[in-house]
This record gives sequence, structure tokens and C-alpha cells, in this order.
Amino acid sequence: MSNPVRDPMTPEERRAGVSLAAIFALRMLGLFLILPVFALFAKGIPGGDDLTLVGFALGAYGLTQACFQIPFGSASDRFGRKPVIVFGLLLFAAGSFLAAAAPDIYWVIAGRVLQGAGAISAAVTALAADLTREEHRTKVMAMIGSSIGLVFALSLVGAPVLYGLVGMEGLFILTGLLALAAILLLFKAVPPAPPISTHDKPPFRRVLLDLDLLRLNFGIFSLHLIQMSMFVVVPHALVAHGGLPAPEHWKVYLPAVLLSFAIMVPAIISAERRGRMRPVFAGAIALLLGVQLGFRFAGESLGGLALWLILFFVAFNVLEATLPSLVSRTAPPAAKGAALGVYNTTQSLGAAAGATLGGYLAKHFGDNSVFATAAALAVVWLLVAASMHFPQRRPAPAAANP
Repeated sequence: MSNPVRDPMTPEERRAGVSLAAIFALRMLGLFLILPVFALFAKGIPGGDDLTLVGFALGAYGLTQACFQIPFGSASDRFGRKPVIVFGLLLFAAGSFLAAAAPDIYWVIAGRVLQGAGAISAAVTALAADLTREEHRTKVMAMIGSSIGLVFALSLVGAPVLYGLVGMEGLFILTGLLALAAILLLFKAVPPAPPISTHDKPPFRRVLLDLDLLRLNFGIFSLHLIQMSMFVVVPHALVAHGGLPAPEHWKVYLPAVLLSFAIMVPAIISAERRGRMRPVFAGAIALLLGVQLGFRFAGESLGGLALWLILFFVAFNVLEATLPSLVSRTAPPAAKGAALGVYNTTQSLGAAAGATLGGYLAKHFGDNSVFATAAALAVVWLLVAASMHFPQRRPAPAAANP
């Protein structure tokens, strides 16, 4: 078999990937900085002694995200990607400033609801797909996914320090300022968006019920269900079996995320450049299955836990990059934003379901039941993926070449 001709990314594609990843990172950094310290802050405000309200304040963001991903994605097909992204970032910033000024837990919840209403993920990933050729799209999606993983790990290190310096009000203000900085970056660094598609837009039900898109949506639902259910019990395992106090968990998470990037990159290159998307995709799901079995049967030491976390992040990052790339290539060109809106909605629902299911299983059946259930879901996903049709590359438009 002859080696494929190398067709490197153009400067515009690299700029699109880096700048859109930075926009995602700025937005997500603000969110992640709040998570490790919010429960501590909430104890000192009216209503913050009610753990149900504290939990709802954290989860309200995801609820409105799930509700608005499809409308924002569809709007980006009709009105253009950048206007929708700007509107979403302004809503997110407004919610951040509202939460910063909140006198009690109820106003914090209102701010979090408004933050979540700025559901720009579908529009950003659709813009990334618009600005890159199909042979490089997974690499760009990997840049975006990797930026999220990196800022998550960094937030675990930086959140307690920043909270000590500026308090929760300062963290919410910083979150709003980061969203406004992302708008500036959108106009200064992201290449111009292509014209809105003039093709007739297919009925939404075609996007919603397309079998290949359903398989991909099941995949992202499963991936985030497994991730969230795992992280209900992994922190406890690091304390109980690894002997690592909670404030030091970043010492495992940060190296695991960074090492996973180094392992993930060759897999992404192989999938794109050598046309091996099917085996790489199936292999990542199989690795996810192996990780759950590893946690279930061999996760009772710090070294073992660290190893399984590295392998988990490898599988997670490969799948997090390939799934939206495949959605953008499978969806009708005029409904790319709508398809990615459905995709991001199922991602949010998977995360919500995973956190709920993980907590229920851990409480009633023990931590190992979480890993066993996640392994069973990975098996089902492997069976679903076996019948997937991997889209052929469409001819690249002339404008995409240098």
C-alpha cells in the first residue's frame, strides 16, 4: 500500500484551530475555576446551607445548555456562526456578572441559568468545520477538545489560589471578562466565516432521526455518561486507595491529561492521514472499556489509578475529537449547525445522566458497580459502532487551498 501524499494544514486552518480552541478555553476556564470552590463559598451566603440549592446552582448551567444548544446551532445555519457566537458569549458574560453581584443563592442560580443560555458549542464547532478541510477536521476538533481538558486540569491547581485572592465574586467577574475577551479574539484572530449555505435546509426531523447521526449522538451520550459517573467515585478512590488528599489530586490529573495528549496525537494523525478512522475509533471505545475493567479489578493503588486515568484521557480525547468531526461530515451541509446542536444536547444529557446514575449506583451498590455499568455501556457502544458508516471525504473547495 503506497503512502498517502501529505497535504498539510494551511496557515488559515491552523489559525482557525488555535483561535477557536482558545475561545473554548477562555469560556471553559471561567466555568471550571468555580467548580472546586463554589461549595465552600455557598456556606457563607443566604440559602447556601441548603445542599440541594447548592447542587442546583452548579447544575443549572448544564440544564439551560441542553435546552439552547439546538436553537443556537440552527440559528447559526440561518444567521451565520459569528453573530450567534457573539450573542451567546454576551449572555454568558451577563450571567457571570449577575452571579458576581448575587446577594443569595437564588440570584446565583439565576446567573448560572443565564450563563448556560449562552450555548455556543454547536456554533463554534460548526465554524471550525466550515473553516477546515475534512482531512484536517479531526485535528482541529482535537485542538478544541484538548484545550478543554488542559484548562480543566489547570483550574484544579489555580482555583483555590485565585479564590483566596479575589473571592467568589472576583472569580465570577473574571469569568465574565474571559467571555468578553473571547469575543475580541473571535474578531481579531478567527478567519472570516464562509457565506451562509444557500442550499435548501432539510427538515429538522431528518437531522434528528438520521441513523448515522443517531449512532454518533449515542456515542457522545455514552462517553459523557461514563466520564461523569466515573468522576463521582474516582476522587474517593484516589483518597481511599491512593492515599492522596483531595487538594493534591491535581498531581495526578494534570500529568495524566498532558501525557494523554502526547499519546493521542499519533492516533489522530493515523486516523486522518492514513484513512484509518474506523479502527482508531473502535480502538478508542475498546480502550475505554478496558479502562473501566481496569478500575474495577486493578485500581487499588495510586500507580494503578494514575495509569487508568492516563489511558482514560487518551480514549476520551480521541473520541471527543473524532465524534464532532464525523457529525460535521455526516450532516447535510445546510444543517451542520442543527446537527451539532443535537449532538451537544445529547452530550449535556449524557453528563447529567452520568452524574445522577453514578451517585445512585455508588450509594446503593458501591463504587465498583459504577465501573461495571460503564463497562457494560462501552460494550453496547462497540456494537453500535460496528454498524456505523464512516463518511467519505467530500472534495475540498478551491478556497480552502493556499
